[in-house]
Parts: sequence; structure tokens; C-alpha cells
Amino acid sequence: MFQIGRSTENPIDFVVTDTVTSGQSLTDGQTIQSTISRFACRIICQRNPPYSARIYAAGFDSSKNIFLGEKAAKWRMRDGQMDGLTTNGVLVMHPRQGFTQDSTPGVWREISVCGNVFTLRETRSAQQTGKMMDYECNELVDGSLIDLCGATLLWRTAEGLARTPTVKHLEVLRQEFNAGRPQCPVGFNTLAFPSLRRKDVLDEKQPWAYLRCGHVHGYHCWGGRRDPEVEAECQERECPMCRAQGPYVPLWLGCEPAFYVDAEPPTHAFMPCGHVCSEKTTAYWSQISLPHGTHAFHAACPFCIHPLSGETGSVRLIFQSPLD
Repeated sequence: MFQIGRSTENPIDFVVTDTVTSGQSLTDGQTIQSTISRFACRIICQRNPPYSARIYAAGFDSSKNIFLGEKAAKWRMRDGQMDGLTTNGVLVMHPRQGFTQDSTPGVWREISVCGNVFTLRETRSAQQTGKMMDYECNELVDGSLIDLCGATLLWRTAEGLARTPTVKHLEVLRQEFNAGRPQCPVGFNTLAFPSLRRKDVLDEKQPWAYLRCGHVHGYHCWGGRRDPEVEAECQERECPMCRAQGPYVPLWLGCEPAFYVDAEPPTHAFMPCGHVCSEKTTAYWSQISLPHGTHAFHAACPFCIHPLSGETGSVRLIFQSPLD
């Protein structure tokens, strides 16, 4: 059994803190009130084949009792056993057709203390439970998403990870891209993705893209209106290639292999953050509505959790090679 939650007490195996997106940057000394339960959930894994893993809401505290907040929904079942939900809920979504390039999002459900499956409450903390889904179970599958109201976890199986690209493969894709010597159509300088270890440091060869059209350039002060230090989503530019107006952002190669549904080259970028990966990976994550707050849902980039924009949430990148 593995326990997950916000608490740092000994019974918790994996301490989870709230995910802060780039749009929620905090000033020094500022804190946010966590919405993740101290004892959010527990996962019980079978040691013998078929090695199933099942998720249950809440966890056991130091006294070996299930810990639930005062405002958590609780009830007695027909057999006399107690069941309940954490204050803000533990939601699970299983992808259809596994976690592959053919995957499509499933339906979000809520898991109870006893592992029963319910439709979602009206809001995350409502006292009235959803409808119990008798024919659905709490077993996790490859690609299952677990939302703890403040952080979303991705469950991958050993078999699934064996089919995903490795960090070495991503490095090979990066080197192959750089070996093609793509050029900026304005400055004619060669572009290159920085190494995965320097994934957050702007480089002079960094590729930048106009997200409305997908044309890739190096950074240039077109019209002298913007600075590379300005927040990416604030940079509205007119593409010199096609005159399309939209965000102008640096491109970053997505470096977490577990998020990829295939091992194809990086050809598409999420909008507006600029994380680059394969076409089918961007298509899959752009379809998924992640829980946000107490009752909202929105698609987000898996690499930075920034909410996606645009009709599709991503754009096909147009590179210019030296031969173009």
C-alpha cells in the first residue's frame, strides 16, 4: 500500500503539493491555501500477477485510522460499513484504448474511501454524492489520471512505460532536429533546441514561433516592440512571413517521456506555452479537460499545466531548412 497526500507525517509515502502554473507566480512570502487533502488517497498494488493497482480515497494516519476532514461527506452503507469522500474529492479518469497514439479521454469519476465509483458531485466539496456506478471499478490502468484538487497525477504501468520513448530517445530526436540546421527566415541564423538539462534557459539559438501560424524563427526585435524577458503570453507579434498576428514565444522540447503517446519527432507546439512534442501527443492532451478549481475544467499542457488556448490547443510548426 502506498499513501499519497499533503501531510509530511510518516504514513504518507508520496507528499504532494499544489501545482502552481506560470500564470500564478507567487511573490516572496506569499503562500496559497492548499486544497489537497492531508491524507488524499491510497493505492494498493498486488504483488502477484496480474499486478493490479486499485485506488481508494483518504488514507490511514499514525493511529491507523482513516483520516477524513470534518466537512468530508460520510455515510453508512446497507451492510453497515461506513464510506465517505475526501473534502475536495479524489477524481480518476481512465483513457479509452489504453495510453497509446489511438487513446481518447475517458469520463471523470470520483472514488470513495471504500473504492466505490461515483459520478462527480455538483462541486468538489458538496455534501451530496454523485450517482454510484455499480459496474465500474477503482482499478488503475496505464494512463489513468488522478486529480487531488490542486495536483493531477499520471499513472503509468511498467508495460506502458516500456513502449514510451526514453530520455535517450528524446535526446536523439533533439540531435536529429539540430542536425537539420533549421534557419531563421529573417536573420538566416541556425536554430537549435538547447540540451534537455538546460530546458529553462533561453539560448541565442533558441527557436521561437508565431503561434497563430506556426512559422519558426530565431528571436528578433521585429519593430523593436518586445523584449525576450517579457512574459511569453504577453507577446503579440505580426509574423513577417504571413502577417498573422498572435503570440510569439520560445519553443521548448517536452522532456518528460511518460507524457508521450508515441515516439515520433517533435512537430507541434502547445499554445501558448510553446512546449514541443509529437503531433499525436499534442492532440491527445489537447482533448483532455483537467479539473480546475471547484467545478471548472480546462485542457492544459502536460509539461507545465498552463491552460491551452486556440481552437485546437496546439499548432503545427513550420521550419525553414537551409535548402528552402
